[in-house]
Amino acid sequence: MVLSLVTLCARELVSDHCSSQCWLSCVPRELYRALLDAAFSRCRPLAVGEVVQRWPERALTIGGSRKACECPPNRLCVQALLLAVVRGLTDKRCCLQMLDLSGLQCEDGRAEDSMGGWSLSVALCSMVLQARSAASRAHRRDGERERKRGLEAERDQGTIKRDRGKVGCRNSGEGSQGGHRVEEEEKRKSRTNEQMFSGDESVKGDRRRMEIQRRKTLSEGKSNSTSNKSSSCYHDWDEVVVVHVRADLFVNSRSWERVRDALSQPGPLRLHCRYLCVEELSAPSIASLLGLLPQQDLLGVDIRYSSLGASGLAMLLPLLAPFPQLHSLRLHYCNLDLERGQPGQQGALQDLSKGLGSLKRLKRLCLTALRLPGHLHLLLSSLSKPLEVLELPYLCLTSTDLAYLSCSQHAPFLRELDLSENWLDESSLPSLRHLLAQAESSLRQLSLCGCGLSDTLLGALLPSLSCCRALRSLRLALNPLSRMGLLSLARTVAGIPSLHLLLYPNPLEEYEPGLPALPSSAQLLDWPLLEESEGRDLTLRLLDEILNLRLRSQDLFVTSDLLNYSPDLTVDD
Repeated sequence: MVLSLVTLCARELVSDHCSSQCWLSCVPRELYRALLDAAFSRCRPLAVGEVVQRWPERALTIGGSRKACECPPNRLCVQALLLAVVRGLTDKRCCLQMLDLSGLQCEDGRAEDSMGGWSLSVALCSMVLQARSAASRAHRRDGERERKRGLEAERDQGTIKRDRGKVGCRNSGEGSQGGHRVEEEEKRKSRTNEQMFSGDESVKGDRRRMEIQRRKTLSEGKSNSTSNKSSSCYHDWDEVVVVHVRADLFVNSRSWERVRDALSQPGPLRLHCRYLCVEELSAPSIASLLGLLPQQDLLGVDIRYSSLGASGLAMLLPLLAPFPQLHSLRLHYCNLDLERGQPGQQGALQDLSKGLGSLKRLKRLCLTALRLPGHLHLLLSSLSKPLEVLELPYLCLTSTDLAYLSCSQHAPFLRELDLSENWLDESSLPSLRHLLAQAESSLRQLSLCGCGLSDTLLGALLPSLSCCRALRSLRLALNPLSRMGLLSLARTVAGIPSLHLLLYPNPLEEYEPGLPALPSSAQLLDWPLLEESEGRDLTLRLLDEILNLRLRSQDLFVTSDLLNYSPDLTVDD
């Protein structure tokens, strides 16, 4: 990649932090973006802080989608960025009003010194709380200065009045008699003040009396403000917010209280959540969190490993309806398990269906391991608009479910479909073929991992797969295919010009002896492969021959590495 002259000069500047005070004062605002990008790419956290603290634009976006060759931001640079945002609140040179950190987190464990979603969310909330605390201290200092100025002004005014009184006494024709009257008046006022302050004999001087009076006024104001606190919450946000921060929030049981505190009370920084991911939280905790989020920004909710039950999920779904931009809902291992007959099961399913129907803009739905066999029609028929992404792994789908899905309103609009770990047999194939025929012009990603596809079943499915002309990613790992079945698959998918990724299963010939005739996906995952690499080398050589023959060796990536393949290959151009 050829770097521009601006990029090269920016990298040279940020490499020497000692001279930053010299060049930052004369750099035009149009070059700040190049300097910040150079500071991130060269891992210069001090330069990141200097640039962000005096950011000249109203908006700053860090994160978003990264190219395959780009490294995620360094942890130290991200921390320097957050600290600089807090310092910039009191820097007159900083014009920042909107900070967008959506997608800044890095979930790739192989990336060193990067910041994942969980730690980034904690750091963001700490930044918000720190800014609120600093603003509170500054407000108290300003109030104390105002109080002292008021006391000094009143003390000076009292001194002037006493001096005028003395002058009046000396110039009056009544002489000492007038002076006696002034003294009597002062004594009367002193006795009145003592009665006002509840007979406190230790109160002496104007300053002490004014201090007690101020405390009484503050206590009365607090009692009045408490009653109006709930009604003026959003009004308070509008008054005090300086910078709006947009980010993806990852919340678990350990960070929930900190996130709640950061969202609950007004401060100079306000968090806006784009995608919310919660893990191991109860339904009431998730509900309270949803009640604190600004409604205009939330695009998706991801709930993982939370024992919600059908009743808990039915309670949460209506709370998502007020978010007008919400289009993604993902539920992973939420312990609904309605496979067994239970009292009230049908009513709970009706509530779930009604709750899903209230999400008017829903386009992505993931139901992982919810175990709802035979109920797909009840859940999806309530949706008013067709889905574009449907993920149903470990759902225990039946042939009836697939028959409904192939004829539903969603089939022609599906861009991504995941049916992994749902056992497919001959009774399911007609519905699956019809589903692929309906989605052949729109389907871009298809996952059938661990579905029990043998050579015979896959052979019957290949003609339908070959008609999916928009398909970019095909995942078929953990299916019991022989080497001949795999080569037949490779010949078919090599004829799909849009395909860029094929995740294929290891052929049965590459496993140690002892496997059953039709092994499950769990057995294929745990069973050891042959120590000799001759079988794997043969498979790779035969696959390369097919790809070279079809001129697909450069643009079609084939792999059997289930854990380390790159999903970036499936990103749309």
